[in-house]
Amino acid sequence: MSLHLCVDCGGSKTSAVICDSSGTILGRALGGPSNFAYLGIAAFTDAVRVAVSNALKTCVSPPSIEPVSLPPSSEIFATVWFGISGVDSPAAVVNASNGLSALLNVPVGPRLIVANDTHLLAAPLRLHPDISHAIAAIAGTGSCVVSFKQTPVGTLEELARTGGWGWILGDEGGGFHVGRETLRQILLDDNRASLGGTKPAPSSLKEKILARFGVEGVENAPEVLPVVHLPEPSLTANEMPDVPSYLLVAREKRLSQLAPLVFDAAFNEGDPFALKVLRICAHALAEQIALLSREEGEDPALKPRGVRARESVLCFGGSLVGVEKYRDIVLEELEGMGHVFKYVEFVDDAAAVGAAGLA
Repeated sequence: MSLHLCVDCGGSKTSAVICDSSGTILGRALGGPSNFAYLGIAAFTDAVRVAVSNALKTCVSPPSIEPVSLPPSSEIFATVWFGISGVDSPAAVVNASNGLSALLNVPVGPRLIVANDTHLLAAPLRLHPDISHAIAAIAGTGSCVVSFKQTPVGTLEELARTGGWGWILGDEGGGFHVGRETLRQILLDDNRASLGGTKPAPSSLKEKILARFGVEGVENAPEVLPVVHLPEPSLTANEMPDVPSYLLVAREKRLSQLAPLVFDAAFNEGDPFALKVLRICAHALAEQIALLSREEGEDPALKPRGVRARESVLCFGGSLVGVEKYRDIVLEELEGMGHVFKYVEFVDDAAAVGAAGLA
């Protein structure tokens, strides 16, 4: 009963960290995707089981060869904190809590904390005693923005949230949005070209994106549409070895997996088209953050739970805003909207921060 577990569950990976009562990390492991809304309770708990079991395995010195099991008859962890992508409602919290309680044999209650993954990001608020408010903005595979205030006893109280609606309805500024906006801008340029006049400037990114989907030449850009809209795959690469890889992933992944190409073209090649796409996406994420903020001089009665940027910390998390140049564009867009935060932090290891906080 001296171990503390924190698990950061996201759309791309699961990060499990275990520490002792002094806050020293004893074990950690990564697992596959564990977005609760996408997977459902059975697949979600299985993804958590694998990550936690492997993290326990690394606690053994030397590491054991066989994965450590999670015996239902024993209590391994004193406290557990889960930050879960896709847990966005009280009902989702209850469902996830019940499944995790059964998996880890930790009773639902104060020893088992289950919340959205943005809660883990707000931990830096405790590092700045001169402020009491924070906005946590996640932009990885998906996106979500949540505001918090620190209570007199040091706990975090959620004030408001926006986004976190998944790839069909939102994910502004996240990986799916970047991929979708890239294809949208390629097709818009094709539409403009059909009107005659000046042709868009050449872009290496356009060629790479279209070639990924088996389309040769920007003049054939509309040919990408049938590929993007094909139904979810029903077979695996082993069953269809000659089928292009983009046809064997879920529709959401067909677009979210384009983000690394866009970032490379923008920040390593200086491709103007790629930079334009990222500014559009960064602006959308900045709008989400601004929605939870209150402008200088704005009547508090109009947004009583709004956070004043100059008296708050903005906590970023996720793979996309982990890229400093992209983060800077988001901050530039926010400044243009009149929101400059007193502190800006990037939390690159939310599970480790959460585990130490539990201890």
